[in-house]
Amino acid sequence: MAEKIWANSGDSHFIEAVEAWSELPAHLAERMPKAVKDPDGEFETVTVDGQSFRRKLPTPAQQEFMERSQATAGVGDVTVRLADLTQEGIWAEVVYPSLGMWNSMFRDPVLVREAMKVSNDWVKATLLDASPRLIPTAQVSMLNIDDAIAEVERTAALGFRCVFLPTSPPAALDDYNRDSWEPFWDACVAANMVLAFHIGTDPIDHVGGEVIGVAYRGPGGAVMNHTNSGYSAMHAAMKMVASGALDRHPELKMLVSEGGAAWVPYIGDRMNEAYRQHGFRVQPKLSASPKEILYRQVYATFQHDETAVATMTAMGYQNVLWGSDYPHLEGTFGHTQETLHHLFDGVDEQVVHRITIGAFLDLFPEAGEPQPGRVS
Repeated sequence: MAEKIWANSGDSHFIEAVEAWSELPAHLAERMPKAVKDPDGEFETVTVDGQSFRRKLPTPAQQEFMERSQATAGVGDVTVRLADLTQEGIWAEVVYPSLGMWNSMFRDPVLVREAMKVSNDWVKATLLDASPRLIPTAQVSMLNIDDAIAEVERTAALGFRCVFLPTSPPAALDDYNRDSWEPFWDACVAANMVLAFHIGTDPIDHVGGEVIGVAYRGPGGAVMNHTNSGYSAMHAAMKMVASGALDRHPELKMLVSEGGAAWVPYIGDRMNEAYRQHGFRVQPKLSASPKEILYRQVYATFQHDETAVATMTAMGYQNVLWGSDYPHLEGTFGHTQETLHHLFDGVDEQVVHRITIGAFLDLFPEAGEPQPGRVS
């Protein structure tokens, strides 16, 4: 039997329980995210603050796989989850919400402000207090920057070390390349908060019963839709670099989860070309090239990508993190060790450590090196 490779994971998810919002007044709690399966069992309808959309559920074969992998229990049960992490050889992990990934659908600033407070309190009690191996993302209002700043400061005091942001803000706020976000970036630096962006979280504008995540139909649609889901996170990184937001805040770090890593050198080269060849149009001027800033402050996670090691060794991008994407179908649960050995057997030990442990510790040094003898 091959020796277990221990790794940290820059991407995973946990499903919030209904009681997460029990502290809200009834008239607010009833408008929180909820999912109801359609009678045909093929789709479910998700409702958030009076708006709804439909999404396709796993097929029977996919559901059988999920049940066989036993990943479904750990998505909502911390005890099972920690046992799963140990079994898979994962020491620490960043934990994103599930229902909370739709928080940019809220339209009432009072509702989202209060909802984020009770959600974060629940996450602290359920995850943050359960084990130092779990590093959950705080959620903040996407309707009011002052409210978002206040919640970053409050959750940092509770022990959170990263804040979840959708890949684009909703129309109620300026985009991330605008100066109105400067106070928020300042607050994140002061609070030692990592910006955690997850692919596929652009605001949902086409609500009202439509199926989300379907940009393409017909032959190849499933592959094209999955591939397409990663592009918005690349756009977020591009905005943060080209606008100078990261350059003005050199201590600020940005994590892009589940989008792979090989795209980073590509967009770095494209931004460098634009900055150089179209310099007479470029504003603002940066203290370093876009690619240098991207390589310095943006971290990217992958699950299975065979190009990830070469992205570091051949293209010089050092901020590559592995991530399990627990418990999603495109994740590695049930075959994590097989995947890690496939990726890293024969690779230089320093490279393996950087991708599996070291880059993660740049962001979250409190996680520490894996200690297999201490798995609580």
